[in-house]
Amino acid sequence: MSDEAPPVRPARPATDSAESAESQPDRATHQGDSQASRNFPCDGCGADLTLHIGLQSLKCEHCGYVKELQPPDGDVSENDFHEMVQRVIQHRKDAGSAESGLSEVTCSSCGGTVRFAGSLTSRDCPYCGAPLQLDDVHDAGDRIHVDGVLCFLVTREEARANLRTWVQSRWFAPNEFKKRGTQGRFSGVYLPYWTIDSLTGTAYTGQRGDHYYVTVGSGKNRRTVRRTRWYPASGRFQRFFDDVLVVAGTGLPDNRLEALEPWPLEKCVPFNKALLAGFFARTYDISLDAGFVRAKERIDEAIEADIRSRIGGDVQRIQTINTTYNALTYKHLLLPVWMMGYEFRRKAYQVVVNAGTGEVQGDRPYSWVKIGLAVLAGAGAIAAIVMMVRQ
Repeated sequence: MSDEAPPVRPARPATDSAESAESQPDRATHQGDSQASRNFPCDGCGADLTLHIGLQSLKCEHCGYVKELQPPDGDVSENDFHEMVQRVIQHRKDAGSAESGLSEVTCSSCGGTVRFAGSLTSRDCPYCGAPLQLDDVHDAGDRIHVDGVLCFLVTREEARANLRTWVQSRWFAPNEFKKRGTQGRFSGVYLPYWTIDSLTGTAYTGQRGDHYYVTVGSGKNRRTVRRTRWYPASGRFQRFFDDVLVVAGTGLPDNRLEALEPWPLEKCVPFNKALLAGFFARTYDISLDAGFVRAKERIDEAIEADIRSRIGGDVQRIQTINTTYNALTYKHLLLPVWMMGYEFRRKAYQVVVNAGTGEVQGDRPYSWVKIGLAVLAGAGAIAAIVMMVRQ
């Protein structure tokens, strides 16, 4: 079976208002949730309610009925990292085999059995076309529950306005592209993330280098040379890392999603499936322990920069770094993005918008004519400066 996640697609047609989502409600697995459906029927007409971004309430697109969301109690809590990793390992041992990546659900409309693969947790019944929701993705025993959700704070129209500004700011984009802009439709998706907290203790050794200058040679060969004095350096320090963010899903380039940072994580609320009404939610493809490996890379980069700052001087040599990672905790979060695919001159591109801040990242076409002219202009400017210096 391929490890590639299936493409996100709507479960049924949806309205394109600025305040509602494009698809039927879906969410990642939440242990202990016994309800069989993620639909939220309207008390007025029985149609499905969706999350209204502006009101931060559930709203019926048919009759206008608004259902207030009950504020979740408490804060998004931290969880013991090692305890959860051992729990997942033990469950897999007890199960006797690794998870298959497949689950089945019975359609309530026609009775057909539908198999789900990968991390997409909503699709249409292939027999009758009715939307299906899946509560127990894979094996509920080794799927880690969602702790918190950052609700959609940026509407579709706000995202589209930010995208227009982003298009106009692309200096080397073709004029046709800047005039026409992107032609496509945004889809609202919650993407899975891990956050890692750790109290680190680091011991290091290295050398501090201080530059100094001496004059050497004589006559026409007289010149100033830079040299460096080296001094031994060592030390110990502690540093607490809070909410080191790691993408827990596949299918989008990590560097693009990292470019959407920072996220307003302080606005996350405890998980409530009603908050996902009208949106897709992806389950994680990257396990918690693999997520820590990625978080550790970011932590280690920050620690190395900290060591260089502590050594000081003009240059530094780091010889040894020994770091312990203590008090490890994690959270499993769902963060919102608007996604759009579009075509320009028969080539496909994709953009994503942070639905918490409005930050835009993505692919765009380039005008090689503009790039060539810019290179020629730069070369001409350098030549002019050289001629002025020689005079």
